[in-house]
Amino acid sequence: MTQTYLKLNNGLEMPQFGLGVFLVPDGKETIDACLNAFKSGYRHIDTAHAYQNERGVGEALKQSGLKREEVWITTKVWPSEYGEGKTLPAIDKMLERLQTKYIDLLLLHQQVGDYNGAWKDMEKAVALGKVKAIGISNFNENLEDFLAHATIKPAAIQVECHPYFPQHELKKRMAEYGTVLESWYPLGHGDPKLLNEPVLVELAKKYGKTVAQIILRWHIEEGNSVFPKTTNPEHIKENFAIFDFSLNAEDMEKIATLNNGKRYFTDNLAQQQRFTQWKPED
Repeated sequence: MTQTYLKLNNGLEMPQFGLGVFLVPDGKETIDACLNAFKSGYRHIDTAHAYQNERGVGEALKQSGLKREEVWITTKVWPSEYGEGKTLPAIDKMLERLQTKYIDLLLLHQQVGDYNGAWKDMEKAVALGKVKAIGISNFNENLEDFLAHATIKPAAIQVECHPYFPQHELKKRMAEYGTVLESWYPLGHGDPKLLNEPVLVELAKKYGKTVAQIILRWHIEEGNSVFPKTTNPEHIKENFAIFDFSLNAEDMEKIATLNNGKRYFTDNLAQQQRFTQWKPED
């Protein structure tokens, strides 16, 4: 099976499918999950400073024997590291934890704190070759302010996205910048209701796939970048087994009827301010 790629607004091609390591403990669990993913054909790992497992990701890449340019690493700066003159040193620490000379895609993790100052440092990191592409995560209320100040427009925006909440309006908003949408909670946070939707069950039977595979393939057809989180070797293989079939226009129309605006994470901007207080360990 062959991985698909998305062309970013700076011309780089990013593996569309990857492994997410949110809440995976650093050390052996992260290393093993990444190594199993690499063996299954994954070439994209999504991590963050706040996940506290960048070291495991870097060690897995080192142990894999793969060339650095074969693997795409996405990571994220936490709000406590935001600020011009403050974010660039934080990026250097990221590079040390990941044991790499550059980061493929670096995101602002949250829309609070001095994100505009942080973005200036991220733009400097691009100029210095320390970062290949930059983007944002979880921006909504402050999106317009951010876009007005950004010289380099975001290559990607990472948000909650699944058949119940496909983010079509956001994708339209970002289309003028060529910004790719990356999905977290791609399977609706494992909601049994979503995983048992008759439309999806019907399609799973039609293609001889699981409902999870149908949803992941839907993301691919939608043009989203997607990286489901799992440490189970069998699930890692199963999740990647979505490149031997396609959903047709009729299938996609059926799935589109599931859009009901349901979200699983509803923090508002005031609640997110607490993110500026917590500092991840180096």
